Amino acid sequence: MERSFEAEVELLKLGRGQVFHGEGILAVTKALLQSGVSYVGGYQGAPVSHMMDVLNDAHDILDALGIHVETNASEAGAAAMLGASINYPVRGAVTWKSTVGTNVASDALSNLASAGVKGGALIVIGEDYGEGASIIQERSHAFAMKSQMWLLDPRPNLPSIVRMVEQGFELSEASNTPVFLELRIRACHLHGSFTAKDNRAPLISRRQLLENPEFDYGRICLPPSTYAQEKHKIDVRWPAAVEFIRAHGLNEVFGGAGPVEDAGIICQGGLYNATIRALQQLGFADSFGATRIPIYCLNVTYPLIPEEIVPFCAGKRAVLVVEEGQPAFIEEAVLATLHRHEVNGTRVHGKDVLPLAGEYTNEVVLTGIARFIEASAPRGLDIAAVPEIHERLAAAKRRAAELLGAPIPARPPGFCVGCPERPVFSAMKLIERETGAFHVSGDIGCHTFSTLPPFNIGNTVLGYGLGLASNSAVQPMFGRRTVTIMGDGGFWHNGLTSGVANAVFNRDDAILLIMKNGYTSATGTQNIPSSPHQTEYKSGDMSIEKTLTGLGVKWMKTVRNYRVSRMAKTLKDAMTSPYAGLKVIIAEGECQLERQRRIRPLNAQRLGRGERVVRERFGVDEDVCTGDHSCVRLSGCPSLTIKPSADPLRIDPVAHVNNGCVGCGLCGEVAHAAILCPSFYRAEIVQNPGAWDRLVDGLRRTLIGWLQPAIERKTV
Repeated sequence: MERSFEAEVELLKLGRGQVFHGEGILAVTKALLQSGVSYVGGYQGAPVSHMMDVLNDAHDILDALGIHVETNASEAGAAAMLGASINYPVRGAVTWKSTVGTNVASDALSNLASAGVKGGALIVIGEDYGEGASIIQERSHAFAMKSQMWLLDPRPNLPSIVRMVEQGFELSEASNTPVFLELRIRACHLHGSFTAKDNRAPLISRRQLLENPEFDYGRICLPPSTYAQEKHKIDVRWPAAVEFIRAHGLNEVFGGAGPVEDAGIICQGGLYNATIRALQQLGFADSFGATRIPIYCLNVTYPLIPEEIVPFCAGKRAVLVVEEGQPAFIEEAVLATLHRHEVNGTRVHGKDVLPLAGEYTNEVVLTGIARFIEASAPRGLDIAAVPEIHERLAAAKRRAAELLGAPIPARPPGFCVGCPERPVFSAMKLIERETGAFHVSGDIGCHTFSTLPPFNIGNTVLGYGLGLASNSAVQPMFGRRTVTIMGDGGFWHNGLTSGVANAVFNRDDAILLIMKNGYTSATGTQNIPSSPHQTEYKSGDMSIEKTLTGLGVKWMKTVRNYRVSRMAKTLKDAMTSPYAGLKVIIAEGECQLERQRRIRPLNAQRLGRGERVVRERFGVDEDVCTGDHSCVRLSGCPSLTIKPSADPLRIDPVAHVNNGCVGCGLCGEVAHAAILCPSFYRAEIVQNPGAWDRLVDGLRRTLIGWLQPAIERKTV
């Protein structure tokens, strides 16, 4: 059972004149329906997972419009969907997390960009760059330049984002080129409002079918067509895009009362909010966005428009380019444009006053703009107060730190309470005691948290589903067998072909451990082919075990994750087995987040009906706990912590299970497998107990009372 998006789906039904209130990525979803999109595909990944999640729950709306929605096996599959727009005038949109998803989709995108499109093709990418990112730090700008695909970077407010979606399709059709729509993580999750329009039924859809196939060899990516396609890009498609961007005013210039004339700022659209906020804090813009220093806001960061850049910069002594990340593509392009058009009196600032890399937060942009203003001293501005304002803001930050008393302790990400993947790494730590440390090739997913304390397991991470492939050169040259960890999401994404098929074909003597938790958990528990609870719209008979058998895997064992001793024994068997081929261990245990999301509503309903409900909890007997805390180091569960001992004669704190416990039993399993102190106990909490429960409870209390020493009975 996946999370329901019923409330979000209702927003998609809004019609002309009604006001949409919601998140950025949901506004994009609504804008797609308003644009007459024929098909939508994608692969889940923060921060754009909502788009596919909501559309998958909006079957009645999409069916009425005839829109086809596909949950793709990978970003490459999503990009390949856009092939429908190469020959036919159908609008299509796909989505994924960038830059990693764009890398996966690169082959299809390169071919798509070369062939060009008839129907509008929009690619909504979650640009996960900066402090809150979960991936390698790169930008999509280089890919857009490399493949000559246009890159939209709208101002972070809902009306601008919706407008860029709608005009993104028009730009794509006007220039026969696919278009990226880039949304940073904060833009995806910002809240706002816009005036909705009616949803548009597409001209070609599942209800309005195509009749005859169109064949055009000029759209096939083979020589000599590819040479003609490249020339067509430059001679026809590029000029058409530039003309559309200029004619429709996609980029914006902001000024206000009494703007200065000898200085200006060029910023990426996604950084407009940070830029205008910095000017407001420095006293050079008001609360409504009227700024005394003109801003040229690039809602389209590629291609750049020389006919707009040159007039904006002409006559200015200094211009600041606010461009996040490295290399400084836009800054270098502005310099080249001004040189080419002989605009020699304008000095371009950028990475000299702003950081070369890293997220441009409000504080970073404020500091950079303050430095720019001090260095350029624009005429008509009283800059004497700039250092004082900047120092006052810095002092407020220092004061906040003083009030806290101490820096907030670092809190690295980790596994959720009761995560079924944690016991696997507990078993690995136990195995290491006997075998010594062994090389572990990791993969993208929740299990990457194993590289952090307390486990510190995992030596490489190369890409989603690529763990086993990355192990292929290490294994033959290592003194003992190595292990690869892969999630079930990674298995279906890329691991099936690049990893398992490759290892079987090459007879690699490798150990693959697949975390079968039932979902792509790290991206929000979306369903995959082997999920235990499928909707009526998906196939329900696909399994990892059958697939592995069909590929020729001979050594395969399935183990329940929480059985730490069994998992450790199976790992040891794989390492010592005489079988010289791929050995697969399937660690099976449902994602605890999804399990709790599934059972809690059911338990609430049963309680409401007065039915009996039993919950398991675990605890620690303080009198038995030694205070060694090995259990904590081998588990790492957030609900297993420490507290002061109630015994005044004991100095060391004791282990303690807090109220976050979900009853997975790992703490007790670890204590048993590692032969630690027997201080853990399991308790059943019975709600709405029946007569039998009360009778058994009474008998237990009586028996315990008889066995309890007399001195303790008197104390009680």
